[in-house]
Amino acid sequence: MTAMNAMSPVTVPRVLVARQVFPEVVARLRLHFDVCSNDDDDAWSRAQLIERLQGCAGAFITTGERIDAALLDACPDLRAVCTLAVGYNNIDVAACTARGVLVSNAPDVLTETTADLGFALMMAAARRMSEAERSLRRGEWTRWSVDQFCGQDVFGATLGILGMGRIGQAIARRGALGFGMKVVYHNRSRLPDDQEAPLGARWVSKLELLREADHLVLVLPYSPASHHAIGAAELAEMKPTATLTNIARGGIVDDAALAVALRQGVIAAAGLDVYENEPALHPALLELPNVVLLPHIGSASRPTRLAMANLAADNLIAALTGGAPPTVLNPEVLPRG
Repeated sequence: MTAMNAMSPVTVPRVLVARQVFPEVVARLRLHFDVCSNDDDDAWSRAQLIERLQGCAGAFITTGERIDAALLDACPDLRAVCTLAVGYNNIDVAACTARGVLVSNAPDVLTETTADLGFALMMAAARRMSEAERSLRRGEWTRWSVDQFCGQDVFGATLGILGMGRIGQAIARRGALGFGMKVVYHNRSRLPDDQEAPLGARWVSKLELLREADHLVLVLPYSPASHHAIGAAELAEMKPTATLTNIARGGIVDDAALAVALRQGVIAAAGLDVYENEPALHPALLELPNVVLLPHIGSASRPTRLAMANLAADNLIAALTGGAPPTVLNPEVLPRG
């Protein structure tokens, strides 16, 4: 038998893991693929990302890698883009679909953990915890006083939720069932009665939400339509004793307008886990005592982050080995069976 008649070796798909992830997840991927992983967690430029994607059939990404038409055209071998995040506004899904590239995200697994963080952030802002701790660390606590770091009550207060998806409903459960809060919400569509009733939740207009909420929590997805959904005009409608918590996405809040509102006492306090142009922050936010600032750690428990990474791996393995990706965003690119 000549060499021409010999069986050709099977080509193993090459995939890129764009950020450092758990070693056990990378090991799973290596069972199926030729893996190039960013073990040093280097901050790649766009040009470097495109260079490393050459010849890759799959990309395992986070929220920091922008996948758009120009990148896809420069990486013609790409067949699947799988993010470990639930949000995917960094991915042009339409451009991927037009080129037959599968896109997946990681919903559901981070719902409860993110709701925990959101509720904790709201409470920290309401009770001035961060401000009080900084004062204590500076050695300023020398005696008790009746009005020392008096904040706002959470128990029995009105909880307002803008965006009532999975995470919004999880926060509503914590407020209604754990803290006796009255829950009002605004969403593009009202929840069915069987979802509203257990929470005692009430749909209101956006204006009513702003005016009624003692504590407003933002959990809506980012899109051009939700850009600066909370700006100077909206903040002016809120109670001067109200707090604002953003665990959704940067850009939903006009950070400059929020800084002004906090400085002028338009609202009492804010808790932020996401920012416009993150990881850069609007410098005015750093100067304010009445804002709690976190570095986008909403889903940052180890079990949850591992579950997110494993779901992204499940999607990538299925997409490139003929399986059924569990959380595909554009199923129209899948082969019709």
